[in-house]
Amino acid sequence: MNIMSISPSEAQQQQTKGALLVDIREADEYARENIPASRLLPLSAIEQGARLEKLTADDVVIFHCQSGARTAKNASKLAEIAAPAKALVLEGGLNNWKQTGLTLAIDKSQPLPIMRQVQIIAGSLVVLGVALGYSFNPIFFLLSGAVGAGLLFAGISGFCGLARLLNIMPWNR
Repeated sequence: MNIMSISPSEAQQQQTKGALLVDIREADEYARENIPASRLLPLSAIEQGARLEKLTADDVVIFHCQSGARTAKNASKLAEIAAPAKALVLEGGLNNWKQTGLTLAIDKSQPLPIMRQVQIIAGSLVVLGVALGYSFNPIFFLLSGAVGAGLLFAGISGFCGLARLLNIMPWNR
């Protein structure tokens, strides 16, 4: 099933007319920044059977994520959980909403999303390993290789040890 895309300005107009804006990002992403009056329903919860309650054919539901990729990839699943309401996808996601200059609720006291923290740490370790390998001893290249192997394992298995470790850090509680 194909869902129509809607521009941020059209989505905002629909929202003022009563459309439900549903953010399918994870809770840590939503906590840091979100569209005011949007509702959080993470894709992970949808995959475990969560649904939107008591919608009618007259209702409009606009789904969004960070860039639009997750909503596009899961469009048929999103249309199914919104049924019988009309389901739409916010074109370009939250990034496009921001670029358009529309209002966001931002809480910078919230930590960065876990996956961004993983990217920052992994990237820093790779750069450090390369710098130390060239500057001091080639054995430091193993650090970059180990990080690459860890990322490869995370991608194949779906288990990211670094993300699990970051989840229990005090700043992420």
